[in-house]
Amino acid sequence: MTDKQKGFFYAIMGPVLWGFSGSIAQYLFTEESIPTHWIVGIRLIFAGLMLVIWCYFSDSKELFAILKKPRYIIQLLAFGLLGMLPAQYTYFMAIKYGNAPTATVLQFLGPLFIIIYLSLRKLELPRRIDLISIVLALLGTFLLVTHGHLGQLMLSPAAIFWGVGSGLSQASYTLLPRGLLKRFDARIVTGWSMLLGGIVFAPFADLTNVPAMTSTAWISIIFIVTGGTMFSYLFYLQSLNYLSPSTTGMLSAFEPLTATILAVTILNTKISGAELIGALLILGITFLQALPPNLFHLKFRYKNKD
Repeated sequence: MTDKQKGFFYAIMGPVLWGFSGSIAQYLFTEESIPTHWIVGIRLIFAGLMLVIWCYFSDSKELFAILKKPRYIIQLLAFGLLGMLPAQYTYFMAIKYGNAPTATVLQFLGPLFIIIYLSLRKLELPRRIDLISIVLALLGTFLLVTHGHLGQLMLSPAAIFWGVGSGLSQASYTLLPRGLLKRFDARIVTGWSMLLGGIVFAPFADLTNVPAMTSTAWISIIFIVTGGTMFSYLFYLQSLNYLSPSTTGMLSAFEPLTATILAVTILNTKISGAELIGALLILGITFLQALPPNLFHLKFRYKNKD
């Protein structure tokens, strides 16, 4: 297997595992009635703990270096409490009140909020490609929540609220750790942020009140923590050793694809044609943002030249 083939394998397997995790969470909410906050708390603490332990054996010196300077600790807490925790919680709440495919797609509104944030921060109008992305996002979201019927919501207000919140949280999840990621390994930043976020969230998650669960539910929880978090993240990191971030970002479309296939075939979730079109429009933002920044500018100049 060539390096490029390895990269594609890892880049696809990561999102596929995330897609499985979302559909399994939908099963736990609908069939097992497991509290959302309990799953989020368990996932953050145990997935974060596993990452920290793994980093301890691979680079213990670097693992604790991030805790030696106040500014790093503040940045880590900000990422854990304002990025990691909201991203996990809003995503699972969107699944609870909607379904895994819709929640997963609405996560991809993250680039839209990043575009808006950067434009306001720099006091600059969005680029042409960013304006196209905004139009796609708005149209895609409209089709997703209304199925193309004006004045009629096909998703509950709660599902829309948490779904859009998931996209907003993905934006903060992307923007907040940039400084830390320039200095520390992504595994260390993610592991500590998950663990710290989980510890702060633990009193609200009521982790000591373990719900009654079947053996299938326990297996599902274990998968969400390991396969849907730990291994999916490892695959994603590994893919970056062989592929560019833009290529890996585009291949992340396998996450909603996997969640949709599982939800339709196993969980009997109904998906309309308008929803599929809306999902494709929103996913199109990722592909547009991966294009070279000057692509549209070059085409425009070439056209004028003729």
